[in-house]
Amino acid sequence: MDDTPVEGARPRRLLSIATLYPTPRRPAFGRFVARQLHALAARDDWDVTVINPIGLPPVKLARYADVAATVPFEQDGDLAVHHVPFTLVPGLSGRFNPALIARAVLPLARKLHAEHSFDLVDAQFFYPDGPAAMRIADALGLPLAIKARGSDIHVWGGNASARKQMLAAADRAAVLLSVSHALARDMAALGMDRGKIAVHYTGLDHDRFKPLPRAAARQLASAMPDQNIPVEGRLLLSVGALIRIKGQSLAIEALAQLPADVRLALAGTGENEPVLRALAARLDLAERVHFLGAVGHETLPALLSAGDVMVLPSEREGLANAWIEALACGTPLVIPDVGGAREVVNDPVAGRIVERTPTAIADAVRDLLADPPAQDAVAASAARFSWDANAAALAGFYTAAVVGRAPAID
Repeated sequence: MDDTPVEGARPRRLLSIATLYPTPRRPAFGRFVARQLHALAARDDWDVTVINPIGLPPVKLARYADVAATVPFEQDGDLAVHHVPFTLVPGLSGRFNPALIARAVLPLARKLHAEHSFDLVDAQFFYPDGPAAMRIADALGLPLAIKARGSDIHVWGGNASARKQMLAAADRAAVLLSVSHALARDMAALGMDRGKIAVHYTGLDHDRFKPLPRAAARQLASAMPDQNIPVEGRLLLSVGALIRIKGQSLAIEALAQLPADVRLALAGTGENEPVLRALAARLDLAERVHFLGAVGHETLPALLSAGDVMVLPSEREGLANAWIEALACGTPLVIPDVGGAREVVNDPVAGRIVERTPTAIADAVRDLLADPPAQDAVAASAARFSWDANAAALAGFYTAAVVGRAPAID
């Protein structure tokens, strides 16, 4: 199937519904979604408009202040991005959020479609985005595509009301995308048509994520303000939100079984931070566990290159961007057999797949520290991931959906 853009042809137009999307006040939120859509829009054959539904409670709450301050519209490079508020009740309105999103978004979607018609509606997360996008696609009479990323299937698929809505949206969609073969199998097990599901791997900016010599990168990491990462010793990294399912507690417990010169740096923020700090203190590891907070995208490659091993013992994943970014910087992984782990760690040079126990994690880390693979060899294991390849595949899937061809399924 040749979907190379035809010179002079009118670009097709995509309306993307994405609750996960960065805003000026939350620049890291859904950054991978923005990067994928930017890569698609950089091609000559697709023009992209984003509607980013933003949930706000009916009364003002301090923790939603940054979200409430989001501007209605911004031109984000090639992307026209509309931030549209919808009413939600935290913890209670989950089953109704697709309908609430559609009601808030549909007037704008109709207006934009009337001004310059779209060819396709997509959803960048399966729930609540997928069922909401289904309503919008129905109203506009357009084909629909939906991408699954992991927790949308694994969490919301266990909710009866959400699952019913997700299956209806999947039935309506022309193509379903999955970040890994493992997640595609989980989608099919949920009741989605495997014949519609195509694997669409994440991309990677190889100009940004590439190996820096570890000693030099460690010097840069040690210079990060208020982080107190020493230049000496060996460094484990764990990059991800500090929430229970990411399993950082297992990494801390594993650290207790490793030599005293090994330290652990946690990059991320989240509700589980007090629990993790208390655990480190209880195990007498407070001096060896560094809480870095939110690490900017600009400094993340240097931090990843500085690490000897990346440890992320998640309970579940689709295919974590942090895995690919670490490998691209030459840092091997120690991760459990979740999601697309075996599609990423498919060679010992890329790291180890282990049980989710502190002892198994410590043993794998000890193995990698004793015989570290060369950074360039580790980075080569991520060479197949790129935003150009991601965008080319996406354009092919979406073009097939618009013209009524069956998608090229793996």
